[in-house]
Amino acid sequence: MKQSALALLTGALFAVGLGVSGMTQPSRVIGFLDIAGDWDPSLAFVMVGAISVHFLAYRVLRWQQRAAARAPRFPLLADRVSLPTRTGVDARLLGGAALFGAGWGLAGYCPGPALVSLATGSGVVLAFVLAMAAGMAIEHLATVTTNRRHPRDAGRAGR
Repeated sequence: MKQSALALLTGALFAVGLGVSGMTQPSRVIGFLDIAGDWDPSLAFVMVGAISVHFLAYRVLRWQQRAAARAPRFPLLADRVSLPTRTGVDARLLGGAALFGAGWGLAGYCPGPALVSLATGSGVVLAFVLAMAAGMAIEHLATVTTNRRHPRDAGRAGR
């Protein structure tokens, strides 16, 4: 129950942050990507803030793993933190990044702001979220099918 409440609170805080920073407005994203025109640098400040928090949190988690018994216990509501083990760049990562970037640039939404923007009731946002969900489902089915055909490669697919 504590984990669910914390997840709800964290999601609500994230949604408020996206709204306050204006990142739910596609014009901000499009303006940021328009470096040859009327460039809007506000997204860069949001990115720097997010990357800074992640950088510090990741360092604390890595320190905690190395210090083991001497370190304060993180996370507070789970047995352990699962950090990514894959570090390589492959075609799957590059393809996913390209699709994400194309969708972000064309629509002006990425998943978080799109979900927050559903509250507006906009048909455009709903269409984006449905297309995003369909893409996620297709990727999941493709991964499951690939893992069934090539079980020894299943660990490489990230699932």
